[in-house]
Amino acid sequence: MLKIIPYQKCYAPDVSVLAHMAISKISDDIYTQQEKSAWSYAPRSSYHWHKRLLRSKSWLVVDEQRIESGRAFCCGFINLETHFKSRGYIDSLYVHPQYQQQGVAGRLYEVLAQWAVNNALPELFVDASKLSKPLFESQGFRLRHRSYQEKRGIVIMGYYMSKALAAVPQS
Repeated sequence: MLKIIPYQKCYAPDVSVLAHMAISKISDDIYTQQEKSAWSYAPRSSYHWHKRLLRSKSWLVVDEQRIESGRAFCCGFINLETHFKSRGYIDSLYVHPQYQQQGVAGRLYEVLAQWAVNNALPELFVDASKLSKPLFESQGFRLRHRSYQEKRGIVIMGYYMSKALAAVPQS
């Protein structure tokens, strides 16, 4: 059974491998091998991911029926920046290749969006990949402009998107 939980430090090594695998398994028709290698040539350190997810609001999807290293298998994660300048920015959304096309990304986004509304964030932003753009469009995000990120000398194209959030009525 898949369950959404808040990020926990013990999952940092799993997140590191998951992000790299998710990127490296993208079809060459979507991003070239050169682009994928520039984006993630090897898993980033557990320390990097722990610090990145700890400084933001982060959730994991774990498969409670698949136990590895003594814990439920991490099959996806998402995180939202909560600091002043980047408040409301969806920093990462990755799903393990074996769990893609099963609604994992949508479930993660729903939890993040509900948290954002409950915490009175006025808007969400994301630099969506070619792969994640349809998910964000289906959730009401609108394209602001194409975005370009340089990684290891390679320019990778994406989409800067935003969505206004409705305020929670005060009781």
